[in-house]
Amino acid sequence: MPMPLEPPKIGDDMLLARYGFLPQSTHYVRELLLKNDITIEQLINAAWLEDIRSRGRIRLVESILHKGGIDAVTNIDLSTDIGKMTEALSFLHAMLVVCASFDERLLARWIEGESSRADQLLGMDKENFLIVANSYLSGIREEEIPGSESIFWIPMSDFIELCPRISGDYWRLINRPVKDGWVSMTAGVGETSRQRTARLIKERIRENLIDICSQRMEKMDDEFAAQFSDSVERIIGLFSEQVHAEMPISAAKRTEWPPCFELAVSELNQGINVNHTGRVFLAAMSRSMGHSQEETLSFFSNAPDYNADTSSYQINQIYEREYTPHGCSALKTGARCPVQRGDNSLCDQDWMSHPLKYLRAKQRQRHNENIIES
Repeated sequence: MPMPLEPPKIGDDMLLARYGFLPQSTHYVRELLLKNDITIEQLINAAWLEDIRSRGRIRLVESILHKGGIDAVTNIDLSTDIGKMTEALSFLHAMLVVCASFDERLLARWIEGESSRADQLLGMDKENFLIVANSYLSGIREEEIPGSESIFWIPMSDFIELCPRISGDYWRLINRPVKDGWVSMTAGVGETSRQRTARLIKERIRENLIDICSQRMEKMDDEFAAQFSDSVERIIGLFSEQVHAEMPISAAKRTEWPPCFELAVSELNQGINVNHTGRVFLAAMSRSMGHSQEETLSFFSNAPDYNADTSSYQINQIYEREYTPHGCSALKTGARCPVQRGDNSLCDQDWMSHPLKYLRAKQRQRHNENIIES
């Protein structure tokens, strides 16, 4: 059962800002940008919008560090215009950063965080629960119980579609009271009927966010995505530390490696004595790509002056101090760029200023190829 084709109208800007994922919030965010003359470039770089970017970074960090999702509590005053704008545009900024990464597991982690936050908010929001629920379900009924919490009923079609994604006996249709095609979301252990229903709605929100982000990623070109490269690099680095084993970039195909990284690895494999700039770049780039210190150390094993203890110490310093890989200009100055004008069409792009941008562009190409093949 798809989401309602015409969700209920919402005239409360505070509600639209709090629930930035709502389909009704799209128009509200667009109006915010137009009303305040904010372009995407300003959202990325303008000094006066730093608070919005900061809030967006917090949402990204919380979605990665907290398995239970983003903290539903915020200290932003949504009764003010600036508060509503900060909350709404921070969601947009966070979503654009994640989409620009073209990293499916990072995207999944962020969506899990945002949908879990929605779950928590909805479970507490008595005033707005029904209008939000009606934005994602084909219907909902409230059965008021004197002296107790209400019981919510939802169409069987919605329940059958969404319940298989949730574990536990409660979510099996055979264990739910059913009447005339409606399923009763009775209270569960430690949760009210509203909270149980919010948990089901979370799955529809997750599904909708996946669709929205997939559409954005399909429309993003390399130049647009490159504008978010600094933010993408920071969040990928954090994600790598938090869930190293799940990082897809650590399994990047060798054909996606930047030429400068390929050069350093190949030369060391051949026993060529790579200069200091090349070695530092190799270790820092490997860290940014999500490789473990042991994996990075293996790149140096055939160096003519290889010493396991010395190399391990130096790599550890680069990882602990979170060195940023050299950019293209520094690599050219240090004689570590193997590409001449015309050799590589991607390197020839005006916006191509860093090897990480190259890797992201290659991953985006792979993402789009996978879409076409599927």
